[in-house]
Amino acid sequence: MRLLVATQNEFKKKEIEAILKDSFDIISLKDLKDFDDVKETGDTFFENALLKASYFAKKHNMLTLADDTGLCVTSLNGAPGVFSQRYSGLGDEANIDLLLDELNGSKFRDAYFMTVIVIYNPEDQSYQSFKGRLDGLITTSRRGTNGFGYDSVFYIPGMDKTLAELDTKTKNTISHRALALDLVKESFK
Repeated sequence: MRLLVATQNEFKKKEIEAILKDSFDIISLKDLKDFDDVKETGDTFFENALLKASYFAKKHNMLTLADDTGLCVTSLNGAPGVFSQRYSGLGDEANIDLLLDELNGSKFRDAYFMTVIVIYNPEDQSYQSFKGRLDGLITTSRRGTNGFGYDSVFYIPGMDKTLAELDTKTKNTISHRALALDLVKESFK
């Protein structure tokens, strides 16, 4: 079954493909040379994922998966949350710099990653949603180079590593996105 992943992010596509390759033939917006963008105007991860999934599913008349993922820091009242990608307005490295600045000196560094995935079927305009959550802490500096976004500052106490220090195979079994994608796989068996 063919599944459009509504992303132009190659890292995200590879992560999704690694988990769903036995269930779906994965293509991305980049594969379709579709560089269209959907404004994420929702107040929740679910609303943003549904906006993207429904838009691209209808546009390409294809079963479409979209996710919205964010980092939620308890001491920052859940920020950056749905604004994680646009936190600084200047990209991943600046987002991390801003986060570390805001937490500078703080002993309270609890955080979690949340992923909400929506799969939208344009034939009957139905959708399913799936959630994954990974709890951890924010480090005081970057550690590791495997990953993207906030992975280098998201520490998993039980593994004594950041997400960016994990190999891809391990990350794809424990990450927030992997947990949500496992639910997708179960649902489409």
